[in-house]
Amino acid sequence: MNKEKIAVILFQLGGPDSINSVEEFLYNLFSDPDIFDFPFASLIRKPLAFLISSRRVRTVQHHYISIGGKSPILDITNQQAAELEKELKKSYDAKVFVAMRYFYPKIESVVEKLSKTNFDKHILLPLYPQYSKTTTGSSLKEWERQCRKQKFLPKNQKIINNFYDNELYIEAIVEQINNTLSKFKVNHEDIMIVFSAHGVPLNLIENGDPYKEEIEKTVNYVIQKGMWKSEHILCYQSKVGPLKWLEPSLIDTVTKLVTEGKKNLLIVPISFVSEHLETLYEINIQVRQLANELGVEQYEMMPALNTHPKFIEALKNLVIKSCQ
Repeated sequence: MNKEKIAVILFQLGGPDSINSVEEFLYNLFSDPDIFDFPFASLIRKPLAFLISSRRVRTVQHHYISIGGKSPILDITNQQAAELEKELKKSYDAKVFVAMRYFYPKIESVVEKLSKTNFDKHILLPLYPQYSKTTTGSSLKEWERQCRKQKFLPKNQKIINNFYDNELYIEAIVEQINNTLSKFKVNHEDIMIVFSAHGVPLNLIENGDPYKEEIEKTVNYVIQKGMWKSEHILCYQSKVGPLKWLEPSLIDTVTKLVTEGKKNLLIVPISFVSEHLETLYEINIQVRQLANELGVEQYEMMPALNTHPKFIEALKNLVIKSCQ
């Protein structure tokens, strides 16, 4: 067993732990300088975040009520951390920490905890398969800000920026798709596989963000590995605000497919490794209801990877490779 002490930090979005904390979560999200950046933003960002969060809170609270009254993302990420730590301990003296960008445990508190320890290596692993400035980039910048603020210099820091092309990660998705395809009453060629990724503003992509390209590559790897007879399409969801976002949208895509006669839909949340509002409410309640109203015959959502054994193995291999 390698005697090096390894700290692995899993970064995730975070989510409200109760209905009463929804507004705080929204405020933290809309206050992010790495997402909401525009001329004079530093002067009005916080008042604007307060205005947006206070206006949206009732609607978003209703959405969380529909999925059980809170976000499941912390519980799932803690489970992922525990499974990953168990696997890593077979080879290393490893400890896995969870750091949330917009809720607790915040990155700030994780940096404070680590500053009082003595690990030989620090592996930063954002749980976003595809890199974007708005997700991985934001988490890593906040990590850097907090390390500077707390005068913490992590030893031997390594960063895993993405893992969209990891073979085990792709295999895990394919297995999840196969499990969901088995629920359909029709042949595979009669099923439309709809890959849905979280959208981002189009100007972000035009300015060089690799997210769209990495999403498309992920879909291609999955299709090549799965070798299904089903047709497939890629779309985007969760648009917020007036800016033009990546298209087509999930709602427009499902509407078009069903009205064109595609009656069996499998929705694959391709950019999400954990269940949260975007899967449990947006895909599994909101868009499902729309599809049913339009006359879909069977609508299924592939569950997120969560603690799928191959996904945990993929994370383990990513960490071990970074340690070498």
